[in-house]
Amino acid sequence: MAAFCKGKHRWKINNLLRVFTRNLTGKCEYDLVVIGGGSGGLACSKEAAQLGLKVAVLDYVEPSAQGTKWGLGGTCVNVGCIPKKLMHQAALLGTALKDAKKFGWQIPGSVCHDWATMADAVQNHVRSLNWGHRVQLQDKKVKYLNLRGSLVNEHTVKGLNKAGKETILTAKNIVIATGGRPKFPVNVPGAAEYGITSDDIFWLRKSPGKTLVVGASYVSLECAGFLTGISLDATVMVRSIALRGFDQIAGLVTDYMEAYGTRFLWKCVPKRVERLASGALQVTWANASTGSEEKDTFDSVLWAVGRAPETKILGLDKLGVKLNSETGKIIVAADESTSVPNIYAFGDIGEGRPELTPTAVKAGKLLARRLAGHSTELMNYDNVPTTVFTPLEYGCMGLSEEEAERRHGKDGIEVYHAFYKPLEFTVADRDASQCYLKVICERGGHQTILGLHFTGPNAGEVTQGFALGIQCGATYSHLLQTVGIHPTCAEEVVKVSITKRSGLDATVTGC
Repeated sequence: MAAFCKGKHRWKINNLLRVFTRNLTGKCEYDLVVIGGGSGGLACSKEAAQLGLKVAVLDYVEPSAQGTKWGLGGTCVNVGCIPKKLMHQAALLGTALKDAKKFGWQIPGSVCHDWATMADAVQNHVRSLNWGHRVQLQDKKVKYLNLRGSLVNEHTVKGLNKAGKETILTAKNIVIATGGRPKFPVNVPGAAEYGITSDDIFWLRKSPGKTLVVGASYVSLECAGFLTGISLDATVMVRSIALRGFDQIAGLVTDYMEAYGTRFLWKCVPKRVERLASGALQVTWANASTGSEEKDTFDSVLWAVGRAPETKILGLDKLGVKLNSETGKIIVAADESTSVPNIYAFGDIGEGRPELTPTAVKAGKLLARRLAGHSTELMNYDNVPTTVFTPLEYGCMGLSEEEAERRHGKDGIEVYHAFYKPLEFTVADRDASQCYLKVICERGGHQTILGLHFTGPNAGEVTQGFALGIQCGATYSHLLQTVGIHPTCAEEVVKVSITKRSGLDATVTGC
């Protein structure tokens, strides 16, 4: 025991000597230390290493309230974009099986979905990505440390492993890219005790069964959508409107989901969650429309009521790093710098930044190039495209109609729109009444495109294709000069000619 205490004491002294030596010599162990091993943090660290910097990246996953944990790669890889898109694909295949009969496929007997098979395949793919990230860091000579990082000063990071052992690292610059985690409501008894979040749903070994999804964010709608698509009973509880902050074309998304089989509880607020003797979860909520209190039982309750930035354990307050008092996010400048020199932050943790993986990846690479002295280019956060992977996908970029009207005035914008029917929907006899697009333009001059919104199959692919043109300043006349690819859904964008102002029927006819 005495030997152990001496060793522990000697180790602490060594760590203190590291900091003391840096203070005397001005030299740091690393050029850059990145706290956070998500997509953005990994992109930043690898780019910096390629440009000749000595880099270390710290990543540590705190288990969810239900004990779920995962490997290197952050939210996107483990509990976000990747597993979500794969489970969305599983749901689309279920719809395709129904369509297949109309196209002549003879499918004998009943078809059912097995959650365990899907979950195992998805989780195995995620684990392969975890391993791939570790190999990439090793190949690019980035030091990976599975430690919970916090800041000692503007050049020093303290890492803590799961056993409580400390490691001190010094760096010329420190980058924070810790992202965020799902929140539980604090005023709903039983919410955290019995509920799950997107941190858990993709790692469940057993089917979640009849599920209540609370919230109307894209996370909520995407999860409810794929659960419905694999024939599970899914209900979405919405306090006010769906997809707040998006164009209210979002109403078409929820209309389609309701027709698809997802149940919606509008203007409802959860009050409590209780575990019954049967094991089922009884949820009680207040219905603002009727003024009554209602209840139902579910197998699972998934909370999708927002995300909280991972800033509390970083020790930012002691260093004077300024945070937004309401959101808890770090206030950053255009170059991702914080209020403290040599400390930078980007991605979901940055105030006002889009909570999107590709944005964080791009911002991280550009920051690395600036820190390495290879570039002065800043991240452009305007016109960032994104897609909501609901049963009827919704892709968008630029301004919503509501925001365009607020900035330019109702008479300062022109909105071209169309309701169209995908060719794939015709033989399958599927309802296409929610397949819609709108192109929002300045009304005067060259009619620069301000925003594009599209609901329909493969919306992400469609939106990505037009994103380059809009980023380059595309105008409505550029759109009309573009030849469409026939027969595709995307060609409807370059054919759009009816304005909302005209009041004419915007339904596309013909092939």
